[in-house]
Amino acid sequence: MIQLEIPGMERLEIEHLVLDYNGTIASNGVIIAGVMEKLEKLSVLLDIHVLTADTYGSVHEQCDGHNLSVHVIGKYQQDREKLILIESLKSQHCITIGNGKNDALMLSSSALGIALIQEEGTNTKALLASDIVFHSIHDALDSLLNPQRLIATLRN
Repeated sequence: MIQLEIPGMERLEIEHLVLDYNGTIASNGVIIAGVMEKLEKLSVLLDIHVLTADTYGSVHEQCDGHNLSVHVIGKYQQDREKLILIESLKSQHCITIGNGKNDALMLSSSALGIALIQEEGTNTKALLASDIVFHSIHDALDSLLNPQRLIATLRN
């Protein structure tokens, strides 16, 4: 668990990290170098879930053998499927990270929604639904490994 006390916000007790796959932790279906090492460190503190439509059909191969759960969603109402998953985990205990239109509902409904602007770009609905934006998955994961960064950015 990660506990965050951010001035101006309720105390956050985070148990789950929910990640989009393509555009977030993977590029063209391949996990971005160095991401799994950071996720392994975070898996000591959080349950990690990868939630994806699996555009490239590679998520199981790429994530196999790592300490995380993979959830593949269907072709339709993907935003609703992602929302249903974080609600089943109790959204107030989730940090979500994504970049796509189908991530907007989970970003806005989680305790802390993080949008990324990487090489795939970011949908404006996802951007507006987030609490914080990073330029790379590495920066986002580093902020979870060093939560003082989050406090400095989000406090009021």
